[in-house]
Amino acid sequence: MAIWLVILLGAVQGLTEFLPVSSSGHLLLLQRCLGDASAKENMYFDLALHVGSAFAVIVAYRTKILSLFRKGNRKKLAWLVIATLPAALVGVLFQSRLSALFSGDFLLFGFLTTAFLLPVCEWQAKRVIHPKPFTFRAALCMGIMQAVAVIPGLSRSGSTIFGGTLVGAEREEVADFSFLMSVPIILGGAAYGALSGGGGALPLSTLALGALTAFVFASVALVWAKRAIKHARYYGFALYLLGLSALLVFFRYF
Repeated sequence: MAIWLVILLGAVQGLTEFLPVSSSGHLLLLQRCLGDASAKENMYFDLALHVGSAFAVIVAYRTKILSLFRKGNRKKLAWLVIATLPAALVGVLFQSRLSALFSGDFLLFGFLTTAFLLPVCEWQAKRVIHPKPFTFRAALCMGIMQAVAVIPGLSRSGSTIFGGTLVGAEREEVADFSFLMSVPIILGGAAYGALSGGGGALPLSTLALGALTAFVFASVALVWAKRAIKHARYYGFALYLLGLSALLVFFRYF
């Protein structure tokens, strides 16, 4: 895999992991357009990119992550575990069926669904004048939405933020919980994929460069995403996804 391609894919993964536009959808689209790696190489490379993104959250939220293990915050840690379970169960129980979703046929559906959810999310966030404190109900709703977001093109961050916003939870707490939710599901998925997939064909230097690039760009995307969530500005992302969907339709049928 060429160095420029490693950096390009790492940058795309890092930027789109936390912005509500679907990192899996963008990676799948790019890899299909470029056709530079085998399916097995793509799997291990994708895992490396996602781990790099997860470490961006670990570094940015290291203080909050450590505080979860203190006695007074263990309730929120339990919520985080429970919120991770739906997506983990879907991934393990329906692994063979989920792989079919990555054929690309569901990509347009995922992008359009995300483009629909984001304006609704913005409308709901701005409608709530007095947000509620973050509760188990919000955590559970976000966990269910994370499980739904296994479909390529359906943004994990956008779906979880939608779930928390739908129940009227405070925006910044929803953002923090959404980012924290990404860590166990990404690292758990990476470990499961590495253990069940056998050896990879790409050299470790390629995987490391991809992970490092994803880490750098994900760190930048976290700042942008937090700002967008704080001010409930999602229409721009929805318009981008609509434009991307229009391009997909154009190139597929014309």
